[in-house]
Amino acid sequence: MQRAAERDQRDRRDEREQRVKGLRRFLVCAAAVPVMLIATGCSSDSGSDDGAGDGAQTSSSASASASPSPTVQAAVYKSLPQPCKVLSKKTLEDLVPKAKSGKAGSSDDASTRGSCSWSSLDNNGVKGSQFRWLNVSLLRFESDVTRGSGEKLAQEYYETQVQDARSVSGAKNTKSEPVAGVGDEATAVRYDLKKKEGSFKQETVVARVENVVVMLDYNGAGLAGEKTPNADTLNKLAQKAAKEAVASVTKANGTGSGSAGTPSSTPSKSASKTPSKSPSADASKAASSSPSKSASKKS
Repeated sequence: MQRAAERDQRDRRDEREQRVKGLRRFLVCAAAVPVMLIATGCSSDSGSDDGAGDGAQTSSSASASASPSPTVQAAVYKSLPQPCKVLSKKTLEDLVPKAKSGKAGSSDDASTRGSCSWSSLDNNGVKGSQFRWLNVSLLRFESDVTRGSGEKLAQEYYETQVQDARSVSGAKNTKSEPVAGVGDEATAVRYDLKKKEGSFKQETVVARVENVVVMLDYNGAGLAGEKTPNADTLNKLAQKAAKEAVASVTKANGTGSGSAGTPSSTPSKSASKTPSKSPSADASKAASSSPSKSASKKS
């Protein structure tokens, strides 16, 4: 009986000890769970930080590689001479001997465009008369980031005016040739034009110097039975006047890259090429006063 009681007590004691050990193990495991969760959370946060860092670096790289603002070469010439003063008195006497003064054309901005015309009538009564008409037009182009440099725009307009001179309605015996020593590039166009007043000899010289285009129209006719003027003589006079007008442009701008009457660079071969059919916006605006077209309307 005593042994059974002692065994019973021993069993109870062992059972209590087992319960205590089981409780301890439970507490240890319960305490370990938050530690694991914390460790997992820290690991996750660390990964987020790395991702944010990569995003910042990507943003910084994108900003650094952004394209710079577009630029365009500045126009060389900033002003124009007074159109009625681009030719000397001697030159005017040779081309339009009976002209009293030039007539300036209207312009909304004298720094970008201008023109002047002279007319001469040498009336010999019943022996007939000699008529001469001269017009000089100047157009300067500014550089624009969306359309290009002033020189590029001037070259496009130059080519358009050459083409216009070559394709005047009613013109006969049209001939054109490049002109050396006049600006950066120049072309002379000649043709015959029949009007009710008589037969006219037309000479047009289109020249470009940097970002400025100079257009010179010169025509003559023998009226009332007077002899028609010699085309070669008119051509030489027109080229001489165009060279002088170009020199006036360079002189008006002080120390430009080209000296008076001298090309600022090797003359462009575009003078003899087929011109572009896409004139610039400024060219379109000025086309209404194109001397090559207006010349055929004068008498």
